[in-house]
Amino acid sequence: MLQMEVVGVRVEMPTNQPIVLLKEAHGERFLPIWIGMTEATAIALAQAEEPPPRPLTHDLFRDVLSALGVGLRAVNIVALRDGIFFADLVFSNGVEVSARPSDSIALALRTGARIFASEEVVQEAGVIIPDDQEDEVEKFREFLDTITPEDFGRAG
Repeated sequence: MLQMEVVGVRVEMPTNQPIVLLKEAHGERFLPIWIGMTEATAIALAQAEEPPPRPLTHDLFRDVLSALGVGLRAVNIVALRDGIFFADLVFSNGVEVSARPSDSIALALRTGARIFASEEVVQEAGVIIPDDQEDEVEKFREFLDTITPEDFGRAG
């Protein structure tokens, strides 16, 4: 498994489809994952470290885990089938639960859990951004610095 870092979320134009962009912690490949608007908002809020006025589902899940004395150890993005990514939540008590990567990433950001992706997934869906396009990644990072959760619409 390859450790991944969350670069951020962005809305792809012209489809208005949000993506979360991951990058290998010790490599050069990026992994774009198309996600829902609600999950994009949840990830953006977690990255901004802005608590919502009322807990979102991911905040509730984090709080329930804490109340039960169970930690989220890792998120593993384990498969890509027919264009759909699959992930597992790995808990401190050894239990693993299948989950959507978008929800898993939102929860990992709230708990400090590490995010991993299988080599097979990164080989299949990962992209290397050539040096001459690194400016685009920098523009993306600047975009992330200026975006607010409200830019994604109202969270449910």
